[in-house]
Amino acid sequence: MKHIPRKRFGQNFLTDQLVLSQIIRSINPQAGDTMVEIGPGLAAMTRLLLEGVTQMHVVELDRDLVVRLKKSFSAEKLIVHEGDALKFDFSSIPVPEGKKLRVVGNLPYNISSPLLFRLAEIAPLVQDQHFMLQKEVVERMVATPGSKAYGRLSVMLQWRYHMDLLFIVPPEAFDPPPKVDSAIVRMIPKAEMLACEQKNLEAVVTKAFSQRRKVVRNCVAGMFTEQQLIDAGIDPQARPETIALEQYVNLARLLPAA
Repeated sequence: MKHIPRKRFGQNFLTDQLVLSQIIRSINPQAGDTMVEIGPGLAAMTRLLLEGVTQMHVVELDRDLVVRLKKSFSAEKLIVHEGDALKFDFSSIPVPEGKKLRVVGNLPYNISSPLLFRLAEIAPLVQDQHFMLQKEVVERMVATPGSKAYGRLSVMLQWRYHMDLLFIVPPEAFDPPPKVDSAIVRMIPKAEMLACEQKNLEAVVTKAFSQRRKVVRNCVAGMFTEQQLIDAGIDPQARPETIALEQYVNLARLLPAA
C-alpha cells in the first residue's frame, strides 16, 4: 500500500537512484560501523546502507512507517526505534569499544536546526554525520565570516565540527518535490575544540546576532565594554557577521563559568 507523505512530519522521500548512490558513496558504509539513520521513511537509503553494514539502527516518528520497516527487515538486521529524534537518547545505542556512531539522515526541514543542536550535545560519541538538509541551511552551516549566510548556526556548529557541503540535490529527486533545493553536508566532530563554556558562547553569539544591522559594540552593549571587544581582537565598529569564531570564543572566555 502506498504511503501518503505527511506534511506535519515534513516528509519528502528521496527517490532518485543516482542521487542515492552518490550519497552512499559519500558515506562509504563499512561492515563494522554502528550506523543510525534519522527518519528512514520508505527505506530508500536504508536498503543501500544495509548492503554495506552488518546491522543498523533507525529512528522513525511515523507509526505507519515503523510498521512498514519492521515488516520489511528482520529485527536482527534493522533495529527500529519509534519516536521523535529530538527526544531520542542517541547515547543509548550500544557501540563496540573503540568505535563511534555514524549518523545519517534526510532531516525534516521543519526541525533541522533544533535537531542539529541536539546532536551537537553527543558529538564526542560520533565519528561523522551525513545529512540532507535544505540547501539554505547547509549554506548557513558552512558560511565564512563576511558572508550574508554567516550567523549563529555557523558559529555554534563550526565550533564543534569540521563541515563540508558535498553536493546539491534538486527538488525533482524527491516525492513529493519540495519547493527548495537540498544539499548533502558532511559533519566531523573536532577532536580539539577551542576551549570555552558552551552556554557562554551561545549567550555571546545569540546577543551578537540579535541585531545584525548594528555594529557589534551596540549588539553586545551591557555584556561587554568597548575595551573588552578590543582586547578580544574585535573592532567595536565591526558587524557581527564579519567576526570570526575565534573572536567569539575570546568573548565567551570573559564571561564567568556557568
